[in-house]
Amino acid sequence: MKKDGCPYCTGKENLAKFGVLAFKTEVSQVIVFKDQSHKGRCIVAYDLDHVGEICELDEKNRCKFLEDVNKTALAIHKAYGPARLNYGAYGDTLGHLHFHLVPKYEDGFEWGGTFQMNTGNYASDEEIEEVIKKIKENF
Repeated sequence: MKKDGCPYCTGKENLAKFGVLAFKTEVSQVIVFKDQSHKGRCIVAYDLDHVGEICELDEKNRCKFLEDVNKTALAIHKAYGPARLNYGAYGDTLGHLHFHLVPKYEDGFEWGGTFQMNTGNYASDEEIEEVIKKIKENF
């Protein structure tokens, strides 16, 4: 069941505070994070229901969701060539299964450390559209 107020369940204004829906797959949403301090940063969120943890998914949907995370990671690597991707699967406050995919560039911002959730480095609408285009092309 979808949950009122959850940005991944309801989208719209709640999601627009931090991200832009790039596209959906069979089980996931791929969202470009508005804070692009790490060029190509995305979120992959489970889309079929409001679940909190990966262990709540049946095997079929868990495999499909993780495949979407993998395909998004590959798309980011192809589009932007980061040295590494950091993966964050937090849920203490929001409680909806999602992964942050954060490209890290050697000697770049936050290299060698943990990524910040929001740095205030918000991309323009045009920059977001370009990230969406590149991720979709390489997905």
